[in-house]
Amino acid sequence: MRNEVLFSGFGGQGIILSAVILGRAAAIYDNKFAVQTQVYGPEARGGASMSAVIIEEEEVLYPKVRSPDIYVIMSQQGFEKYGVRAGSDAKMLLDSDLVFSRPECPYAEIPATGTAKKQLGKVIVANIIMLGALVTATEVVSRAAIEMAVMDSVPKGTEKLNMDALNAGFELGENCDF
Repeated sequence: MRNEVLFSGFGGQGIILSAVILGRAAAIYDNKFAVQTQVYGPEARGGASMSAVIIEEEEVLYPKVRSPDIYVIMSQQGFEKYGVRAGSDAKMLLDSDLVFSRPECPYAEIPATGTAKKQLGKVIVANIIMLGALVTATEVVSRAAIEMAVMDSVPKGTEKLNMDALNAGFELGENCDF
């Protein structure tokens, strides 16, 4: 089975890191094949960014995302640039604190930024919360794989904060009903 996951938000939200972590979880820890690509505007922080991951059971022969079946949208600008294209058969997780439009496809509202700020005191881990929600809502990779990939990817000294964020995301994702 092929999954095409598209992440979008603004620069500085960890959109590219999220895709890298998801690809690592799939390829290294779930023994699947994965390809990750990214696009971001000239503004390193604040401009629209997009990153995508293709995950397959067999070798990925074409690395470009054709038709994402899963969207993770973390900003209104990201929704307007990428989310509005979501097909009716796609699923979308959106940060309900920063995305105000709603798609035509099935979607789940994840209060990632608010949870990061209120529960963990650090907005910077909102992307990790979204990863946790993505995994429990879609099972695109296993929980064990994403946990190990997060631990491999975050700066030393932030492991507990990031695991707390991932667990908060797992809880939020369990309530998703596409």
